[in-house]
Amino acid sequence: MKRVLLLVALLWGAAASARDVVSQVRERLVDVPLLRGDFEQKKTVSGFKKPLVSRGVFLLSREQGVLWDTKAPFASTLTLTRKSLSAEQDTGAAAYHLDASKEPGLAAVNEVMFALLSGDVKALSKRFKVEGELVGAQGWKLTLTPTDTGLQRVFRSIHLEGDQYVRRVQLEEARGDSSIILFDKLSQTPPPSDAEAGRLAK
Repeated sequence: MKRVLLLVALLWGAAASARDVVSQVRERLVDVPLLRGDFEQKKTVSGFKKPLVSRGVFLLSREQGVLWDTKAPFASTLTLTRKSLSAEQDTGAAAYHLDASKEPGLAAVNEVMFALLSGDVKALSKRFKVEGELVGAQGWKLTLTPTDTGLQRVFRSIHLEGDQYVRRVQLEEARGDSSIILFDKLSQTPPPSDAEAGRLAK
């Protein structure tokens, strides 16, 4: 009986410690209703030796959506809102458009995307088991393991690193591919331009 009680106490202590770390990570992150910056994405695809590298800029408006504009090696745009996801090539022709009302899983994907970019640990905790550690005076790392059945079909795990902002996201996909996204030149200004606001309003 004593051994059982000791085991329960140890497990409870470990769970409480994990919650404390996650809470401390949340305290280190700044609240970002708007965030913009540069990104570099390296995607490793099964069967290819070299990763596929793309670079561009992004804008996160927590209330409206995400603009993900790839500049190299090929220009393309991705617009993600609470209601839809759409992509265009540099020709201006729509590559695809998905409506959340017709695609049940899209709302969940959108929520995760918003949460990853802004470091919304509370939102992520709804769909992932969250474990973390503090690094130095300002840094932190989180490992996310999906608990949502739909997301388990897409991701094996997600790893986040940062300070007051998310600086690095590593996506381990269920099918074996992986991506590392690095963020730089992060800023909460300026507000969306007219063109950006127009895209987010669609």
